Amino acid sequence: MPDDTLIPPTPDVLPVPRTPDPLRRTARLKGRQVDAASLQEVRALIGMPPPGGHRRDLLLEYLHQLNDHYRGLFERHLVALASDMKLAVVEVYEVATFYHHFDVLRDDQVPAALCVRVCDGLSCTMAGSADLLSRLPALAGASVRVVRAPCLGRCEQAPAALVGQKALAQADVPLLLKAVQAEIKDASGPAKTAPIATDFVTLQNYRRRGGYALAAAVVNGEEAAEDVLRALEDSGLRGLGGAGFPAGRKWRIVREQSAPRLMAINIDEGEPGTFKDRSYLERDPHRFLEGMLIAAQIAGTEACYIYLRDEYHDARKMLTREIEALQSDPPCPLPHIELRRGAGAYICGEESAMIESIEGKRGEPRLRPPYIAQRGLFGRPTLEHNFETLYWVRDIVEKGADWFSGFGRHGRKGLRSFSVSGRVRLPGVKLAPAGITVQELIDEYCGGMPDGHRLYAYLPGGASGGILPASLNQLPLDFDTLQPYGCFIGSAAVVVLSQQDRARDAALSAMRFFAAESCGQCTPCRVGTAKAARLMQAPVWDQATLSDLCAVMADASICGLGQAAPNPVRCVQKYFAHEVGA
Repeated sequence: MPDDTLIPPTPDVLPVPRTPDPLRRTARLKGRQVDAASLQEVRALIGMPPPGGHRRDLLLEYLHQLNDHYRGLFERHLVALASDMKLAVVEVYEVATFYHHFDVLRDDQVPAALCVRVCDGLSCTMAGSADLLSRLPALAGASVRVVRAPCLGRCEQAPAALVGQKALAQADVPLLLKAVQAEIKDASGPAKTAPIATDFVTLQNYRRRGGYALAAAVVNGEEAAEDVLRALEDSGLRGLGGAGFPAGRKWRIVREQSAPRLMAINIDEGEPGTFKDRSYLERDPHRFLEGMLIAAQIAGTEACYIYLRDEYHDARKMLTREIEALQSDPPCPLPHIELRRGAGAYICGEESAMIESIEGKRGEPRLRPPYIAQRGLFGRPTLEHNFETLYWVRDIVEKGADWFSGFGRHGRKGLRSFSVSGRVRLPGVKLAPAGITVQELIDEYCGGMPDGHRLYAYLPGGASGGILPASLNQLPLDFDTLQPYGCFIGSAAVVVLSQQDRARDAALSAMRFFAAESCGQCTPCRVGTAKAARLMQAPVWDQATLSDLCAVMADASICGLGQAAPNPVRCVQKYFAHEVGA
């Protein structure tokens, strides 16, 4: 944590009372005033503020501390926090109410003893999460808040749930109730530190296998920056978060900007159907961290900010410990590193919205230009990367560009990590050649489909990537291959549907998700997604109105959420017209 959080709390030091202005008609100050007790409670958690107030960019971190400790954000604490941060109360309140994982409460409210989040994403719905959501509230009791949550990033474990901060795979009612009782019992007793999983590559093991030797060579000038850049460019490595921008070119653009330069790493991974980053992070965190150090050195960035989605609580504990271990025994001079915690907002997967969130603001996308490579985090040139892109840097440089580009099928080059869920025998992250078809992916990597199921449709790129019929099961899955069919691969989240499912239901699930996750900044997305979701519930779709809505959203939305939201609708209209009465 930053230094200012280490200052010991001094509850006796309180603000000097303001003297009423004699020229005012009343001696009473306007607005909610901070009270001494609330200020003491806030300072006991986050410490005394420096003379200029706490750092604005740490607002989300402070809100998390309050929310975790008090099981909600009471208004009186928000007022006290605003006072110590030298912010208007409305600035704190608007951030607190933007994110799904903050529960803002009136001072007279009693917080829930526990929050249970049950995923209602497409894969979890197919696995029975709707039944859990209908039965659990009555069985868990009034003190437990059951929340219908968007994708939790555990689609291969469907139906997935979070009981407090504990993730549950293949959840059913008995398992959930047992976990609820255990969490409430733990909360009523002495505070416990949850154990950190040990089934991952630790710093010691990673270095024993040659880890960080390449990063040290790059930092110490023993490995030329131009050689590293050429290896990335020759390999064809592209951004693996969805946009697919060439990695080497991005590094060159940022290193040409004026210093100081910064780096922001996106592990928000909120696209429904996607869980590859979590899977790799839980197994081998230092391969990613070494890629980050190499990128920071080549691009000349002075500080690295890692933005991790809040649903990955265990991964955050593990990554915190491993970063501290790396800083305690560095293989080479390190840049400044900060791990930031998301708060439940899909929109923060968009690079500029993530930067706004890191700065302690609402996660609303920025208008471009300027692009974040020119003016990004804190107004400085910023190298933004997805987790998995950095994960492959060491292998590509050490093994050579031909190693990576040597994989591929059907005229494509490279490797792709497919998050496969839905109607397959063996869901999970499948590392496969770029350009593999969905049929090959199912048959060769997923053990085929379950008994009684046959391929009906598939989502090649998560909720926003569109929906294709089984008749198009021979299309190469890669960047730039699916656009002619109204789809894209995005983060390679493949959700498989069988004849027991309907494409229109998948499209409606996606549109409801977009409506719930829209940041609300632009009207085409805010209004269009909600109205489209209502129209899509009708037995027979109003095709003309939906087509108009899709055109407006795609053409006029500020960011990719609204621009891509029409894809599932258009695909159903094109390939599954028989389902919507057309």
